[in-house]
Amino acid sequence: MNQPQQDSSAISLRDLSFTWPGQPHPALALDELRVAPREHVFVSGPSGSGKSTLLAAIGGIVAPQSGSVEVLGQALQDLPAARRDRFRVDHIGFIFQQFNLLPYLSITDNVLLPCQFSALRRERALQQGGSLQQAAQSLLAALDLAPSLWTRPVTQLSIGQQQRVAAARALIGRPEIIVADEPTSALDSNRQQAFLDLLQRECDHGGAALVFVSHDLRLAERFHRRIALEQINRAAVPEESA
Repeated sequence: MNQPQQDSSAISLRDLSFTWPGQPHPALALDELRVAPREHVFVSGPSGSGKSTLLAAIGGIVAPQSGSVEVLGQALQDLPAARRDRFRVDHIGFIFQQFNLLPYLSITDNVLLPCQFSALRRERALQQGGSLQQAAQSLLAALDLAPSLWTRPVTQLSIGQQQRVAAARALIGRPEIIVADEPTSALDSNRQQAFLDLLQRECDHGGAALVFVSHDLRLAERFHRRIALEQINRAAVPEESA
């Protein structure tokens, strides 16, 4: 894909270092990483290269010990945890590798969860579909989930179906940034392509930047840019023996 026009960054990480509690070495050490508004970035890397830590930093789930994480111009490390949580639900849609769906809620209610916690996402969802239910159901239909499933508990769905519900939940209310952690791992080839079509189309419609982590390098050509995290994360590079 052609590179979008680079203007002010949607995401900007500078001189960042993060070490998980109890670990002797950083999981992430980056000089600089920027993502432009509307840019679709494919992030790859082997296990241990810091992919999940990167997504946690971008989402404000963790705060770095040094350096800065700016998202939409907001320095997340300057916010207390509660305000980082509020910022994340307002502006970032997450598709987690483990889905994080609530088993006691229906499919539709899981999709609408961000609208319960964010007035901004709720307002945008109403603009998307006229009603919250219509906005959720439009996304579910586009993700090839039949209307007969919409009121069922998510525990009755296959892994691939649950993954698509998680995607609809991230997209509802058109947040400015979508962060996806291995979102196509449980999909067959046809639904994988259909999923990417919807995800990228919705990001374009909403003007969202997309950070997409995957081991499947065949998908990289669909993105504006690929970042090989093991090449830029100094913490992932083994130290040379003395």
